Amino acid sequence: MPSGLKIVIAGAGATGRTVAYVLTRAGHAVSVVDPDFEGANASRIAAGMLAPAFEALFDGGRYELLHAALGLWRPLAREIGAPVAWDGGMAVGTKVQAEGWAAGLAAQGAEVELRDLGWDRWGAFCDEDRQIDPTLALQALRQSAERLGARFVTGRVTGCAGGVVQVDGADAIVADALVIATGDGRDLVAIAPELAALTPIKGHILRADNAFSGIPVVRSSDVYLCRTTKGTFLGATMEVGRDDSEVDPAVVADLLARAAILSDGLQRLNWTASAGVRAATPDGLPMVGAGATDGVILAVGARRNGWLLAPMIAEVVLNAVEGRAKSPVAELFDPNRFAPNRLAGLSPG
Repeated sequence: MPSGLKIVIAGAGATGRTVAYVLTRAGHAVSVVDPDFEGANASRIAAGMLAPAFEALFDGGRYELLHAALGLWRPLAREIGAPVAWDGGMAVGTKVQAEGWAAGLAAQGAEVELRDLGWDRWGAFCDEDRQIDPTLALQALRQSAERLGARFVTGRVTGCAGGVVQVDGADAIVADALVIATGDGRDLVAIAPELAALTPIKGHILRADNAFSGIPVVRSSDVYLCRTTKGTFLGATMEVGRDDSEVDPAVVADLLARAAILSDGLQRLNWTASAGVRAATPDGLPMVGAGATDGVILAVGARRNGWLLAPMIAEVVLNAVEGRAKSPVAELFDPNRFAPNRLAGLSPG
């Protein structure tokens, strides 16, 4: 049984569960608190992209950081028994587009192959990018953490003071630290003022049953098509400032129109639409580490790379919990960079 520090984690998405597993594996007594462990949060409805090459190419660079995060997934996936698809990814477009993407991938250090797909479609294929099944991964992370002694408590963290975490819907929990991994939630801003720096980003994603089989992730500059055990996924929008989960038919129609380059006949499939909300910091990097309030640690703001960055975030949290010196990654993710006097000139990532 765990015998280390007593840690409460608020939030049970990809970040919260990965942090729970890593902390429990290190010997700490972990309680994960969430109001709905099976709810349709952003981690659960996501496609599970572990895609450093194309995310860096299409969404702001930082390839070395994302590549390092992917390196943490192979041992983690093996430990928890979560399958990872190792089929790579391919961006599809015109010849000129594919050549430009291939050059960009090569420039950032990724291996790339240019492919003639026929019918005026070309692809830039990269073997590096991966994908994890979110449903199976969430289940595996919880089961693995529970086997090591973690508790999962249904409720909502409402505060933390004097070494006690208050929980709406359950008993208060004595804790040495509270880790806030609540995604886009900013309910705890009173004890974690850094949360005020987060901007919500709504994302629509579509799913069709049995539409394709055996495909790698196929994408263009702003959409992707892939498979998990729940079917084929088409996504995803980035609607900055939106924090509702209502499905907008006009957004769905636009997403399908933009995806036409990826495959013929997508409009004819029976798509089910969902929407989730991510959180972004002003510089687009996660906010991970000790906050301004003693005993409060942040693990939020991973934007569209929550699954990819989860093991890296968990390692930073572990080091913060155990009081180790900050690594270069921890310095990069330091919540203190969003102190009011340091925010000038930044905009949501």
